[in-house]
Amino acid sequence: MTTASRSNPYTKGSTTAQIILNVFFIAFSLACILPIVLIVAISLTNEKALTLQGYKFWPDHIDASAYQYLFKHSETLVKAYGVSLTVTVIGTVLAVLLIALYAYPLYRKDFPFKKTFNFYLLITMLFSGGLVPFYLLYVNYLDLKDSLVALILPGLSNAFYIFITRTFFQQTIPEEMIESGKLDGASEWRIFFQLVLPISLPVLATIGLFTTLMYWNDWFNSMLFINDTNKFSLQYVMIQMIRQAEFFKTQLAGTGVALMVQESVPTESLRMAMVVLSIGPILFIYPFFQKYFTKGLTIGAIKG
Repeated sequence: MTTASRSNPYTKGSTTAQIILNVFFIAFSLACILPIVLIVAISLTNEKALTLQGYKFWPDHIDASAYQYLFKHSETLVKAYGVSLTVTVIGTVLAVLLIALYAYPLYRKDFPFKKTFNFYLLITMLFSGGLVPFYLLYVNYLDLKDSLVALILPGLSNAFYIFITRTFFQQTIPEEMIESGKLDGASEWRIFFQLVLPISLPVLATIGLFTTLMYWNDWFNSMLFINDTNKFSLQYVMIQMIRQAEFFKTQLAGTGVALMVQESVPTESLRMAMVVLSIGPILFIYPFFQKYFTKGLTIGAIKG
């Protein structure tokens, strides 16, 4: 036994714990990565091979017919990509700004209506108006049918994110810093934008990442409010393509035409190819948020 081991009775236990933790996180990492690898492999597998042999991590013969089918509709997909990117970028920037603007007064002790606005937020978390009032408000009163604003507006505010941001402010921003800014003659807007926001990047990046994922994966609002095909989001276009392929497959099942349709429209590999195309931008964005993600999530999650 070494001198270090004799001086520290927990060395053996710590080594065992480290091995267990390493094995656990390796297994966890594989559980996260392998499904993505399998999805990519399925998207490159022939439809007949999928039917006969099932899913494989390495296809016997690489077949890009699913991607060729998608590129036949490249014009539609490019438009949908543009709509999703526009909605995601504008929606995320506005949502983060509005959430921070709502949370900041709730953090300030001198804000007189703090309890009222806190109660209003809590009510919105517990109760919802329902789908019909939601639809009538946007279509009949705000007249946002076939408008990209209808895709951006519903995600601009989230009560849970506001509470997280307020808690982060309470634990990170000292009152003395606000008072110091006032003594130096700074206005409330200058204190907010030049003192508060720069040191709140962890929580803003965390909220921004969650909001980005929400906007990018949204298809429901497109289904509700958009009839113009040029304004469909990427997720909704993909859902329509899958439904169209499954419709032909179901209607023509048992006929000779079904085999021709199955060859020309590979439904299962097409579904996975769409997943690959849709997750690509998010995988590139995530490393930019990762720097602040853990700190913002852990600090802001503590309820105050």
